[in-house]
Amino acid sequence: MIEFSVLKNSKLSKARLGVLKTPHGEIMTPAFVPVATLAAVKALRSDEIAATKTQVLISNTYHLHLMPGEKVIKNSGGIHSFMNWKKSLMTDSGGFQVFSLGFGMDRGVGKVTKYPTKLDNAIEKGNQPKFLKITDEGVQFRSPLNGEELFLGPRESIAIQEKLGADIIFAFDECTPPAVTREYMKQSLARTNVWAKRCLDAKKTKQVIYGIVQGSLYEDLRKESARAINAMGGFDGFGIGGDLGDSKTGTRTILRWVLPLLDAAKPRHLLGIGHLEDIENIIKGGVDTFDCTVPTHYARRGVAFTSIGRINIGQALFLNDKKSLDPKCDCLVCTNYRRNYISHLIRADEITGGALLTFHNLYFFNTYVEKLREKIKNGRL
Repeated sequence: MIEFSVLKNSKLSKARLGVLKTPHGEIMTPAFVPVATLAAVKALRSDEIAATKTQVLISNTYHLHLMPGEKVIKNSGGIHSFMNWKKSLMTDSGGFQVFSLGFGMDRGVGKVTKYPTKLDNAIEKGNQPKFLKITDEGVQFRSPLNGEELFLGPRESIAIQEKLGADIIFAFDECTPPAVTREYMKQSLARTNVWAKRCLDAKKTKQVIYGIVQGSLYEDLRKESARAINAMGGFDGFGIGGDLGDSKTGTRTILRWVLPLLDAAKPRHLLGIGHLEDIENIIKGGVDTFDCTVPTHYARRGVAFTSIGRINIGQALFLNDKKSLDPKCDCLVCTNYRRNYISHLIRADEITGGALLTFHNLYFFNTYVEKLREKIKNGRL
Protein backbone atom coordinates (compact mmCIF):
# COMPACT_ATOMS: atom_id res chain seq x y z
CA MET A 1 0.00 0.00 0.00
CA ILE A 2 0.95 3.67 -0.20
CA GLU A 3 0.43 6.76 1.87
CA PHE A 4 0.09 10.14 0.18
CA SER A 5 0.26 13.40 2.08
CA VAL A 6 -0.05 16.91 0.71
CA LEU A 7 2.50 18.97 2.62
CA LYS A 8 1.67 22.32 1.10
CA ASN A 9 -0.78 23.81 -1.38
CA SER A 10 0.47 26.80 -3.35
CA LYS A 11 -1.32 30.12 -2.95
CA LEU A 12 -0.12 31.20 -6.41
CA SER A 13 -1.29 28.20 -8.47
CA LYS A 14 -2.73 24.69 -8.17
CA ALA A 15 0.75 23.29 -7.47
CA ARG A 16 1.21 21.20 -4.37
CA LEU A 17 4.11 19.72 -2.45
CA GLY A 18 3.67 16.17 -1.23
CA VAL A 19 5.19 12.88 -0.23
CA LEU A 20 4.14 9.52 -1.65
CA LYS A 21 5.25 6.58 0.50
CA THR A 22 5.51 3.17 -1.16
CA PRO A 23 6.94 -0.16 0.04
CA HIS A 24 10.17 0.83 -1.73
CA GLY A 25 10.64 4.31 -0.32
CA GLU A 26 9.34 7.85 -0.34
CA ILE A 27 8.71 9.94 -3.45
CA MET A 28 8.84 13.68 -2.94
CA THR A 29 6.25 15.20 -5.25
CA PRO A 30 5.96 16.74 -7.74
CA ALA A 31 8.25 14.13 -9.33
CA PHE A 32 9.47 13.28 -12.79
CA VAL A 33 9.17 9.58 -13.67
CA PRO A 34 11.67 8.24 -16.23
CA VAL A 35 10.47 5.48 -18.54
CA ALA A 36 12.05 2.04 -18.16
CA THR A 37 9.94 0.26 -20.78
CA LEU A 38 11.61 -3.16 -20.62
CA ALA A 39 12.71 -2.85 -16.99
CA ALA A 40 15.67 -0.75 -18.10
CA VAL A 41 16.56 2.83 -18.90
CA LYS A 42 18.62 2.29 -22.02
CA ALA A 43 22.40 2.45 -21.47
CA LEU A 44 22.26 2.84 -17.68
CA ARG A 45 22.60 0.41 -14.78
CA SER A 46 20.01 0.63 -12.02
CA ASP A 47 22.51 2.14 -9.58
CA GLU A 48 23.38 4.79 -12.17
CA ILE A 49 19.69 5.64 -12.59
CA ALA A 50 19.41 6.12 -8.83
CA ALA A 51 22.41 8.47 -8.94
CA THR A 52 20.48 10.80 -11.29
CA LYS A 53 18.12 11.65 -8.38
CA THR A 54 15.41 9.46 -9.92
CA GLN A 55 12.85 8.48 -7.28
CA VAL A 56 10.52 6.24 -9.29
CA LEU A 57 10.42 4.53 -12.70
CA ILE A 58 7.59 3.34 -14.93
CA SER A 59 7.80 0.11 -16.95
CA ASN A 60 5.42 -1.28 -19.55
CA THR A 61 3.08 -4.23 -19.13
CA TYR A 62 2.64 -4.95 -22.85
CA HIS A 63 6.34 -5.03 -23.68
CA LEU A 64 7.35 -7.01 -20.57
CA HIS A 65 4.59 -9.53 -21.35
CA LEU A 66 6.17 -10.05 -24.77
CA MET A 67 9.72 -10.18 -23.44
CA PRO A 68 10.77 -11.84 -21.15
CA GLY A 69 7.25 -12.62 -19.89
CA GLU A 70 5.71 -11.93 -16.50
CA LYS A 71 6.38 -15.50 -15.28
CA VAL A 72 10.12 -15.03 -15.69
CA ILE A 73 9.97 -11.80 -13.72
CA LYS A 74 7.76 -13.25 -10.99
CA ASN A 75 10.09 -16.25 -10.63
CA SER A 76 12.95 -13.77 -10.20
CA GLY A 77 11.25 -12.27 -7.16
CA GLY A 78 9.33 -9.54 -8.98
CA ILE A 79 10.43 -6.63 -11.09
CA HIS A 80 12.37 -4.84 -8.34
CA SER A 81 14.55 -7.87 -7.73
CA PHE A 82 14.73 -8.72 -11.44
CA MET A 83 16.22 -5.34 -12.40
CA ASN A 84 17.90 -4.64 -9.04
CA TRP A 85 15.90 -1.44 -8.57
CA LYS A 86 15.49 -0.63 -4.90
CA LYS A 87 13.23 2.41 -5.28
CA SER A 88 9.58 2.81 -6.24
CA LEU A 89 8.18 1.51 -9.51
CA MET A 90 5.04 1.87 -11.62
CA THR A 91 3.77 -0.23 -14.52
CA ASP A 92 1.66 1.20 -17.32
CA SER A 93 -1.27 -1.10 -18.14
CA GLY A 94 -0.68 -1.49 -21.88
CA GLY A 95 -3.40 1.01 -22.70
CA PHE A 96 -0.88 3.32 -24.34
CA GLN A 97 -0.06 0.58 -26.87
CA VAL A 98 -3.73 0.60 -27.92
CA PHE A 99 -2.91 4.09 -29.19
CA SER A 100 0.74 3.82 -30.23
CA LEU A 101 0.36 0.55 -32.14
CA GLY A 102 -3.13 1.46 -33.39
CA PHE A 103 -4.42 4.80 -34.66
CA GLY A 104 -1.23 6.55 -33.55
CA MET A 105 0.81 4.37 -35.91
CA ASP A 106 -1.79 4.64 -38.66
CA ARG A 107 -1.73 8.44 -38.60
CA GLY A 108 1.79 9.14 -37.38
CA VAL A 109 0.59 11.24 -34.44
CA GLY A 110 1.46 11.61 -30.77
CA LYS A 111 -0.55 12.48 -27.67
CA VAL A 112 -0.14 16.22 -28.24
CA THR A 113 -0.36 17.78 -31.69
CA LYS A 114 1.34 20.96 -32.89
CA TYR A 115 -1.62 22.08 -34.94
CA PRO A 116 -5.35 22.53 -34.27
CA THR A 117 -7.21 19.20 -34.41
CA LYS A 118 -9.20 18.89 -37.62
CA LEU A 119 -12.36 16.89 -37.12
CA ASP A 120 -13.20 16.73 -40.84
CA ASN A 121 -10.91 13.67 -41.01
CA ALA A 122 -11.62 12.43 -37.51
CA ILE A 123 -11.85 8.79 -36.46
CA GLU A 124 -15.51 7.79 -36.54
CA LYS A 125 -17.44 5.45 -34.30
CA GLY A 126 -16.89 1.91 -35.59
CA ASN A 127 -13.47 2.64 -37.14
CA GLN A 128 -10.66 0.21 -36.30
CA PRO A 129 -6.86 0.61 -36.53
CA LYS A 130 -5.05 -1.38 -39.20
CA PHE A 131 -2.92 -3.53 -36.94
CA LEU A 132 -5.11 -4.27 -33.91
CA LYS A 133 -8.76 -4.77 -33.07
CA ILE A 134 -10.54 -3.04 -30.19
CA THR A 135 -13.64 -4.72 -28.75
CA ASP A 136 -15.67 -4.31 -25.59
CA GLU A 137 -13.70 -7.20 -24.07
CA GLY A 138 -10.21 -5.91 -24.81
CA VAL A 139 -7.69 -5.51 -27.62
CA GLN A 140 -6.37 -8.07 -30.09
CA PHE A 141 -2.73 -7.32 -30.91
CA ARG A 142 -0.28 -9.13 -33.14
CA SER A 143 3.11 -9.75 -31.59
CA PRO A 144 5.91 -7.84 -33.36
CA LEU A 145 8.28 -10.63 -32.30
CA ASN A 146 6.65 -13.63 -34.00
CA GLY A 147 3.34 -12.45 -35.44
CA GLU A 148 1.24 -14.44 -32.98
CA GLU A 149 -2.06 -13.00 -31.83
CA LEU A 150 -2.06 -11.48 -28.36
CA PHE A 151 -5.17 -10.49 -26.42
CA LEU A 152 -5.03 -7.89 -23.67
CA GLY A 153 -8.06 -6.83 -21.66
CA PRO A 154 -8.60 -5.45 -18.17
CA ARG A 155 -8.34 -8.80 -16.40
CA GLU A 156 -5.30 -9.85 -18.41
CA SER A 157 -3.54 -6.54 -17.80
CA ILE A 158 -4.10 -6.72 -14.04
CA ALA A 159 -2.97 -10.35 -13.88
CA ILE A 160 0.27 -9.46 -15.69
CA GLN A 161 0.89 -6.40 -13.52
CA GLU A 162 0.33 -8.43 -10.38
CA LYS A 163 2.99 -10.90 -11.47
CA LEU A 164 5.38 -8.07 -12.33
CA GLY A 165 4.92 -6.71 -8.82
CA ALA A 166 5.34 -2.94 -9.19
CA ASP A 167 4.30 -0.68 -6.31
CA ILE A 168 1.79 1.24 -8.44
CA ILE A 169 -0.23 -0.24 -11.31
CA PHE A 170 -2.72 1.32 -13.73
CA ALA A 171 -6.16 0.29 -14.92
CA PHE A 172 -6.37 -0.86 -18.54
CA ASP A 173 -7.88 1.78 -20.80
CA GLU A 174 -8.20 2.80 -24.42
CA CYS A 175 -5.78 5.65 -24.96
CA THR A 176 -7.35 7.61 -27.81
CA PRO A 177 -5.50 9.61 -30.48
CA PRO A 178 -6.10 13.23 -31.45
CA ALA A 179 -9.02 13.81 -33.84
CA VAL A 180 -11.72 11.41 -32.74
CA THR A 181 -15.38 12.31 -33.15
CA ARG A 182 -17.60 12.82 -30.12
CA GLU A 183 -19.46 9.60 -31.01
CA TYR A 184 -16.22 7.60 -31.09
CA MET A 185 -15.06 9.12 -27.80
CA LYS A 186 -18.38 8.44 -26.07
CA GLN A 187 -18.19 4.79 -27.06
CA SER A 188 -14.53 4.54 -26.07
CA LEU A 189 -15.15 6.26 -22.74
CA ALA A 190 -18.00 3.92 -21.87
CA ARG A 191 -15.70 0.99 -22.65
CA THR A 192 -12.84 2.40 -20.57
CA ASN A 193 -15.15 2.92 -17.60
CA VAL A 194 -16.34 -0.69 -17.80
CA TRP A 195 -12.73 -1.84 -18.02
CA ALA A 196 -11.84 0.28 -14.98
CA LYS A 197 -14.49 -1.51 -12.90
CA ARG A 198 -13.28 -4.89 -14.18
CA CYS A 199 -9.73 -3.99 -13.19
CA LEU A 200 -10.85 -3.22 -9.64
CA ASP A 201 -12.80 -6.48 -9.49
CA ALA A 202 -9.86 -8.48 -10.86
CA LYS A 203 -7.19 -7.07 -8.56
CA LYS A 204 -6.12 -9.51 -5.83
CA THR A 205 -2.89 -7.99 -4.49
CA LYS A 206 -2.21 -5.06 -2.18
CA GLN A 207 -0.59 -3.10 -5.00
CA VAL A 208 -1.80 0.46 -5.43
CA ILE A 209 -3.98 1.00 -8.50
CA TYR A 210 -4.68 4.21 -10.40
CA GLY A 211 -7.77 4.76 -12.54
CA ILE A 212 -7.34 6.68 -15.79
CA VAL A 213 -9.33 9.70 -16.95
CA GLN A 214 -10.05 9.86 -20.69
CA GLY A 215 -12.31 12.03 -22.86
CA SER A 216 -10.02 13.58 -25.49
CA LEU A 217 -10.64 17.28 -26.18
CA TYR A 218 -14.31 17.17 -25.15
CA GLU A 219 -14.83 19.05 -21.89
CA ASP A 220 -18.08 17.33 -20.92
CA LEU A 221 -16.64 13.87 -21.61
CA ARG A 222 -13.44 14.62 -19.67
CA LYS A 223 -15.53 15.73 -16.73
CA GLU A 224 -17.82 12.73 -17.06
CA SER A 225 -14.79 10.44 -17.02
CA ALA A 226 -13.26 12.16 -13.98
CA ARG A 227 -16.51 11.91 -12.04
CA ALA A 228 -16.97 8.24 -12.96
CA ILE A 229 -13.42 7.17 -12.06
CA ASN A 230 -13.53 9.17 -8.83
CA ALA A 231 -16.92 7.71 -7.87
CA MET A 232 -15.71 4.12 -8.21
CA GLY A 233 -13.94 4.65 -4.92
CA GLY A 234 -11.51 1.77 -5.26
CA PHE A 235 -8.73 3.67 -6.97
CA ASP A 236 -5.79 4.84 -4.86
CA GLY A 237 -4.79 7.54 -7.35
CA PHE A 238 -5.55 8.82 -10.80
CA GLY A 239 -3.90 8.97 -14.20
CA ILE A 240 -4.75 11.61 -16.80
CA GLY A 241 -4.44 9.89 -20.15
CA GLY A 242 -5.34 9.89 -23.81
CA ASP A 243 -4.60 12.65 -26.26
CA LEU A 244 -3.96 15.87 -24.42
CA GLY A 245 -4.92 18.66 -26.76
CA ASP A 246 -3.53 20.63 -29.66
CA SER A 247 -0.79 22.36 -27.70
CA LYS A 248 0.70 23.01 -24.29
CA THR A 249 -2.36 25.18 -23.66
CA GLY A 250 -4.61 22.23 -24.49
CA THR A 251 -2.99 20.06 -21.83
CA ARG A 252 -3.34 22.78 -19.20
CA THR A 253 -6.99 23.21 -20.12
CA ILE A 254 -7.70 19.50 -19.72
CA LEU A 255 -6.03 19.52 -16.30
CA ARG A 256 -8.17 22.49 -15.31
CA TRP A 257 -11.29 20.56 -16.30
CA VAL A 258 -10.58 17.30 -14.51
CA LEU A 259 -8.37 17.78 -11.46
CA PRO A 260 -11.00 19.62 -9.37
CA LEU A 261 -13.30 16.60 -9.83
CA LEU A 262 -10.79 14.09 -8.42
CA ASP A 263 -10.29 13.35 -4.73
CA ALA A 264 -7.61 15.85 -3.72
CA ALA A 265 -6.30 13.48 -1.06
CA LYS A 266 -5.12 11.06 -3.75
CA PRO A 267 -2.09 11.43 -6.09
CA ARG A 268 -2.48 12.45 -9.74
CA HIS A 269 -0.21 11.21 -12.53
CA LEU A 270 -0.02 12.71 -16.02
CA LEU A 271 0.74 9.97 -18.52
CA GLY A 272 3.35 10.49 -21.21
CA ILE A 273 3.91 14.26 -20.99
CA GLY A 274 7.07 16.00 -19.82
CA HIS A 275 8.98 18.15 -22.29
CA LEU A 276 11.11 20.55 -20.30
CA GLU A 277 8.96 23.51 -21.31
CA ASP A 278 5.84 21.62 -20.12
CA ILE A 279 6.98 20.80 -16.64
CA GLU A 280 6.40 24.03 -14.72
CA ASN A 281 2.95 24.48 -16.22
CA ILE A 282 1.73 20.95 -15.50
CA ILE A 283 3.02 21.21 -11.94
CA LYS A 284 1.26 24.56 -11.56
CA GLY A 285 -1.85 22.77 -12.85
CA GLY A 286 -1.78 20.36 -9.90
CA VAL A 287 0.01 17.26 -11.21
CA ASP A 288 1.96 15.20 -8.67
CA THR A 289 3.91 12.83 -10.93
CA PHE A 290 4.45 12.61 -14.68
CA ASP A 291 6.40 10.35 -17.03
CA CYS A 292 8.09 11.07 -20.32
CA THR A 293 10.78 9.58 -22.60
CA VAL A 294 12.18 12.98 -23.64
CA PRO A 295 15.46 13.08 -21.65
CA THR A 296 16.44 9.52 -22.60
CA HIS A 297 15.11 9.62 -26.16
CA TYR A 298 16.94 12.87 -26.95
CA ALA A 299 20.13 11.65 -25.28
CA ARG A 300 20.38 8.69 -27.64
CA ARG A 301 20.23 11.17 -30.51
CA GLY A 302 23.03 13.31 -29.17
CA VAL A 303 20.97 16.06 -27.56
CA ALA A 304 21.82 17.39 -24.10
CA PHE A 305 19.56 19.61 -22.00
CA THR A 306 21.59 22.35 -20.36
CA SER A 307 21.21 25.65 -18.50
CA ILE A 308 21.61 27.47 -21.83
CA GLY A 309 19.16 25.25 -23.71
CA ARG A 310 19.46 22.14 -25.87
CA ILE A 311 22.83 21.26 -27.32
CA ASN A 312 23.29 18.87 -30.24
CA ILE A 313 26.64 17.66 -28.99
CA GLY A 314 27.27 15.55 -32.08
CA GLN A 315 27.94 18.65 -34.17
CA ALA A 316 31.53 19.02 -35.34
CA LEU A 317 31.93 22.42 -33.68
CA PHE A 318 32.02 20.71 -30.26
CA LEU A 319 35.10 18.64 -31.14
CA ASN A 320 37.27 21.58 -30.11
CA ASP A 321 35.16 22.59 -27.11
CA LYS A 322 36.95 21.77 -23.86
CA LYS A 323 34.22 23.03 -21.55
CA SER A 324 32.11 20.68 -19.46
CA LEU A 325 28.76 19.68 -20.94
CA ASP A 326 27.00 22.19 -18.67
CA PRO A 327 29.27 24.29 -16.43
CA LYS A 328 26.33 24.92 -14.09
CA CYS A 329 25.59 21.23 -13.57
CA ASP A 330 27.24 19.16 -10.85
CA CYS A 331 26.38 15.70 -12.18
CA LEU A 332 29.22 13.19 -12.58
CA VAL A 333 29.21 13.66 -16.35
CA CYS A 334 29.62 17.42 -16.17
CA THR A 335 32.29 17.18 -13.48
CA ASN A 336 34.34 14.50 -15.25
CA TYR A 337 33.95 14.81 -19.02
CA ARG A 338 34.38 17.51 -21.65
CA ARG A 339 32.15 18.38 -24.58
CA ASN A 340 34.79 17.41 -27.14
CA TYR A 341 35.03 13.86 -25.80
CA ILE A 342 31.26 13.37 -25.63
CA SER A 343 30.96 14.82 -29.13
CA HIS A 344 33.53 12.32 -30.38
CA LEU A 345 31.62 9.44 -28.78
CA ILE A 346 28.33 10.48 -30.34
CA ARG A 347 29.89 11.02 -33.77
CA ALA A 348 31.62 7.63 -33.53
CA ASP A 349 28.32 6.00 -32.49
CA GLU A 350 29.86 4.73 -29.27
CA ILE A 351 27.24 3.61 -26.73
CA THR A 352 29.19 5.35 -23.97
CA GLY A 353 28.19 8.70 -25.46
CA GLY A 354 24.50 7.85 -25.20
CA ALA A 355 25.02 6.60 -21.66
CA LEU A 356 26.73 9.83 -20.56
CA LEU A 357 24.04 12.02 -22.12
CA THR A 358 21.25 9.86 -20.67
CA PHE A 359 22.72 10.22 -17.20
CA HIS A 360 23.13 13.97 -17.55
CA ASN A 361 19.67 14.56 -19.03
CA LEU A 362 17.94 12.58 -16.27
CA TYR A 363 19.96 14.41 -13.62
CA PHE A 364 19.11 17.74 -15.29
CA PHE A 365 15.35 16.99 -15.40
CA ASN A 366 15.27 15.71 -11.82
CA THR A 367 17.22 18.74 -10.59
CA TYR A 368 14.87 21.05 -12.46
CA VAL A 369 11.86 19.47 -10.74
CA GLU A 370 13.71 19.52 -7.42
CA LYS A 371 14.07 23.31 -7.79
CA LEU A 372 10.36 23.62 -8.57
CA ARG A 373 9.56 21.70 -5.39
CA GLU A 374 11.70 24.20 -3.52
CA LYS A 375 9.78 27.07 -5.14
CA ILE A 376 6.48 25.60 -3.96
CA LYS A 377 7.92 25.20 -0.47
CA ASN A 378 9.03 28.83 -0.44
CA GLY A 379 5.78 30.18 -1.85
CA ARG A 380 7.24 31.19 -5.23
CA LEU A 381 5.29 28.84 -7.57
